[in-house]
Amino acid sequence: MRRVPRARFTPPVVWADLGPGPWARVDRDTDPQEWERVVALDQPLITQFQDGAAEGGGLATSSLSMPTVVVEGLDQLAPYDHHRVLEIGTGSGWTAALLADRVGGTNVTTVEVDPALGMRAAERLKASGCEARVVVGDGAGGWPPGAPFDRVHVTCAVPQVPYAWIEQTRPGGVIVVPYSPGFGCGALLRLDVLPDGTATGRFVGSADYMMLRSRRPAGGQAHEWVDAARRDVRTSRTRIDPRALRHEPVSVDVTVAALVPGVLSRYYEAEDGTTTLWVLDRDDHRGPWASVDYEPDRSDFGVEQAGTRSLWDEVEAAYVRWLAWGRPDITRFGLTVTPDTHAVWLDDPGNVIGPPPGP
Repeated sequence: MRRVPRARFTPPVVWADLGPGPWARVDRDTDPQEWERVVALDQPLITQFQDGAAEGGGLATSSLSMPTVVVEGLDQLAPYDHHRVLEIGTGSGWTAALLADRVGGTNVTTVEVDPALGMRAAERLKASGCEARVVVGDGAGGWPPGAPFDRVHVTCAVPQVPYAWIEQTRPGGVIVVPYSPGFGCGALLRLDVLPDGTATGRFVGSADYMMLRSRRPAGGQAHEWVDAARRDVRTSRTRIDPRALRHEPVSVDVTVAALVPGVLSRYYEAEDGTTTLWVLDRDDHRGPWASVDYEPDRSDFGVEQAGTRSLWDEVEAAYVRWLAWGRPDITRFGLTVTPDTHAVWLDDPGNVIGPPPGP
């Protein structure tokens, strides 16, 4: 990183988490010292909101990852001098430059869905003397003209691993990808590609990344699901504190996502201490939903559910199952991908724990 400093690939305007409240806008032209200080911090920096349609605020859609997270991902990738590397999600171009410093620029192809981001990244790479190829397109399809690759480095999260990435990786190759099926936080996954066209590997830690644009879930607030599907609401109570699922290790999120396919979670916390956990159909505002309300000084909590599935009942059962396994660490879990299936397993690929997340 000393040879490829982050500042060289940081836009003149970024947003940083500098304390309570919204992320702070930091402009190199108006406060160059503060900009340099912020860029040197070990924290993520947002570089784009709303796919470039907004100047701050709304959905963050591009960022510079915190340096320690970048190092972890590249360590898991373990590229060698001769390796051909495909990167999904160019962003600012910084990680492509780091890869090029390791394997040579002509061995790196990086794919960016946003034409404006791709153009600026290509300019930064060229200015730094890097010969990495920047391709504009949907990274879910990889880059067939450059295949086969020895390594695939993914800088955005996916609910499922696109099989195109496996097809374009030679046997013995490695894919490192943030896996985020929708419930809770995501996890970093390291896959080995096998000669039979499958890929398998373990989760190596947590990973909170922006979603690949073509794989984003339905947007909007939880009440939009409820307003669209408020019919036949079933009420009950639970003794499980909904806040527990938010604060447990990421392995519980992987477990719930495997056992309760096709859902996402949202948490809302009010100033009075009340908290609501929503469980929603990932892609359909008119699909099933559930909510659990935490209230201070209560020993049980109100549940509402609607639709064809009782989503809280499913989540609660998955959570209890994870507890019964002894709260296993994320590194005990893995994923096997074939052309047709994703299978989450515990300890061994033969010990599959549940179905894949929905497509």
